[in-house]
Amino acid sequence: MIEINHPPDAPSLLESMRSIGYSLESALADIVDNSISARARNIAIEFRPEPIPYIAILDDGCGMSQQELERAMRHGSTNPSLVRDEHDLGRYGLGLKTASLSQCRRLTVISLKSGKLSGYCWDLDRVLLRQAWTLLKLDRKEILTFPHVDQLLKQESGTIVLWHELDRLLAGETVIEKALGHQMLVAGEHLSLVFHRYINGEPGLSALKITFNNRALSPVDPFLLDHRATQRLAEDSFTVEGRKVSVKPFILPHLSKLTTAEISRAGGSEGLRHQQGFYVYRNRRLIIWGTWFRLARKDELSKLARVRVEIPNTLDHLWTIDVKKSMAVPPEAVRVNLRRTIERIRQASGKTLVYRGRQANLGLVTPGWIETTDRDGVRFDINREHPVVAALRGNLDAAQQRQFESMLRVVEQSFPMEALYAKLAEDNRPKPISDGVEKNFRETIVAILDGWSAGKSSKAAFLEGLHLIEPFSSSPDVAQKLARDFLLKK
Repeated sequence: MIEINHPPDAPSLLESMRSIGYSLESALADIVDNSISARARNIAIEFRPEPIPYIAILDDGCGMSQQELERAMRHGSTNPSLVRDEHDLGRYGLGLKTASLSQCRRLTVISLKSGKLSGYCWDLDRVLLRQAWTLLKLDRKEILTFPHVDQLLKQESGTIVLWHELDRLLAGETVIEKALGHQMLVAGEHLSLVFHRYINGEPGLSALKITFNNRALSPVDPFLLDHRATQRLAEDSFTVEGRKVSVKPFILPHLSKLTTAEISRAGGSEGLRHQQGFYVYRNRRLIIWGTWFRLARKDELSKLARVRVEIPNTLDHLWTIDVKKSMAVPPEAVRVNLRRTIERIRQASGKTLVYRGRQANLGLVTPGWIETTDRDGVRFDINREHPVVAALRGNLDAAQQRQFESMLRVVEQSFPMEALYAKLAEDNRPKPISDGVEKNFRETIVAILDGWSAGKSSKAAFLEGLHLIEPFSSSPDVAQKLARDFLLKK
């Protein structure tokens, strides 16, 4: 056999790699990864719609020398098989180029290290013209004409990544300012989630500041750890090829305990139901979320369940992490262990949804509705033993009791089960108890007692247990106060 040098056609390969599947937000996240790997503590993302639209990412990391930057601009600059620093968020040596050129036709990178500026540029139109891998080297005079270089020079070190000719990002848009602003807003929300642990800071991890046009991003914690009603289940861990993988389950608070803003933050644009599942972190950077990896199905009872999975970058080859770091498939050794977590967290999520976080002993509460399961499915029947129902029935003659029973059946058969399920799937927050709850309870109690015919002793027993009877059990303190008032009057 004869060996020949057979490099790929530069224009064809670069144009093809633009369609690898990056979105704006995933492309920006890839650039932020590089900044974090360079030990940056501040990352400024700037975008301007005019006169010439561009996006710039400026960090205060360690920067690169001319030789280091030239190597970094090479496609495939890092061998993914090599052992890397445990804090490195890269893998293939493609992210900087592939992510950037997926959004623009001209990528410029300028870096400052040891007081020296270096700059290189990939221009796809120049590559097409030359029909070769033509990388442009910039001299200092040219570098100083680029935006934000003055900010870079005020730092000890750092790097600017500049995207010009945003052809795909702004394709077909007539109002550039509005289009770019909207897309960057979505990207900012994405980065707030993906890097929320870096932005927030935690033991062993200094807080990272990311700004969008001088506006600092706030972390979006998918587990709502600051909420007192969030449940933390026992952590589990196991080893794969001698490396630790940790699994920490959480149950979000019931919707009735969340504000509209908290529901939106925890569910995003796709809702709580879609976002349930595993949240996989690679070196504390979120890479995939909202999936059970086909180990379970998504349903209403598990929509509050979320599991944090921590993996090191040394296991990338087992998780088949893609170039964009937006997909990961767990190996069978990990799937076996993840299955152990699923059932217990789904059960805990279901209990939180069904019981709405009542503080009273659930076995003592007299419900207004009783869940009945038979071969045809689940239905809800009015509790015939509820004190109010029983008291009213006791005041009726035989004919009236039959009419009363017919009315209860009509109410039961009209129960809007499907509509209720649909509303819950939309993450509609249950209507909170109004400020007039005491007034409403008092009027209801008066009406009940006025028609009471079962005797004083049973009436007293009803009032003493009022806080354990629905709907009064929803506000037990108010129910007990009213009960004392009525008992004193009697």
